[in-house]
Amino acid sequence: MTVGFTLGFVGHPKEALRLGVSAVAALDEPTRRRLYDHVVRQPGPVSRDEAAKALGLARQTAAFHLDRLADESLLDVVYERRSGRTGPGAGRPAKLYKRSTKQVAVSLPERHYEVAGRLLAQALEESEATGEPVRAVLHRKAHELGIQLAGPEQTDVFDLLERNGFEPLREGDAIVLGNCPFHTLAREHTQTVCGMNLHLLRGVLARLDEGRLQACLEPSPGHCCVRLQPVGARRRRPGTEVP
Repeated sequence: MTVGFTLGFVGHPKEALRLGVSAVAALDEPTRRRLYDHVVRQPGPVSRDEAAKALGLARQTAAFHLDRLADESLLDVVYERRSGRTGPGAGRPAKLYKRSTKQVAVSLPERHYEVAGRLLAQALEESEATGEPVRAVLHRKAHELGIQLAGPEQTDVFDLLERNGFEPLREGDAIVLGNCPFHTLAREHTQTVCGMNLHLLRGVLARLDEGRLQACLEPSPGHCCVRLQPVGARRRRPGTEVP
C-alpha cells in the first residue's frame, strides 16, 4: 500500500478520498495491520488457517480481520483447491487472501505526482524516438491530457477543477487555484512542471471553455502558478509566459 494520494484524474476524486481514508483507517487496528503485513509478505495466497497459525490467533478472529481487509480493497480474495484434486468429491475451494492489485493512497492536500511522472516519461521516450525536443513533447502531452481530463461531456470549468484538487477560487471574472497538484515538483523544477501544468489547463479550456478564459503563468504566494482569466484581460505579471 502506498500512503500518498493519487486521487484526481481518475474516477470520482471525492469518492476516492472517502475510500482511501477508510482503507488507511482500517489498518489502525493492530491485529488487522499484523495480518495485512503477514499476507503481503508471503510468496503466494494465504488461507485463514495459515494466517491464524502464523500469528497465534483464533481462526474466527483471523477470518474477521482478513475479510475486513478484503472489503477495504487492501487484500484480494481468490479460491483454490489446496488438495490438488478436481471433480466430484474434491471438496470446496479454500478462500485465500493475497496483496490487492489496487493501489490505496491518501494525501492531503491532493497531489498527483504519478500523473506528472507519467507525462515526463512519455515525453522523454517520444523525444528519444523522434528527435523532437523533450519540452515540446511534454507540453503537447500535457495539453492532450487536459482535453482527456475534461472528457466528452460539457461541464463547468470551476467544477472540474474542484473535483480534481486544484481548489479553485473566483477572483472577479478570473479563477485562481489554491492548490497545485504537483507542488513539491513545481518548487524544485519550476519551469518544467509549471509549464506542464499550464499546458494541461490549456487543454481543459480548449475542451470546455469555448474561448472565454485563458490560462496564464502568474505565480503568487499560496497559489498554483497558473491563473485562469478572461481572454484579452491584461496580465498582472508580464514576462512569465511559457511558449
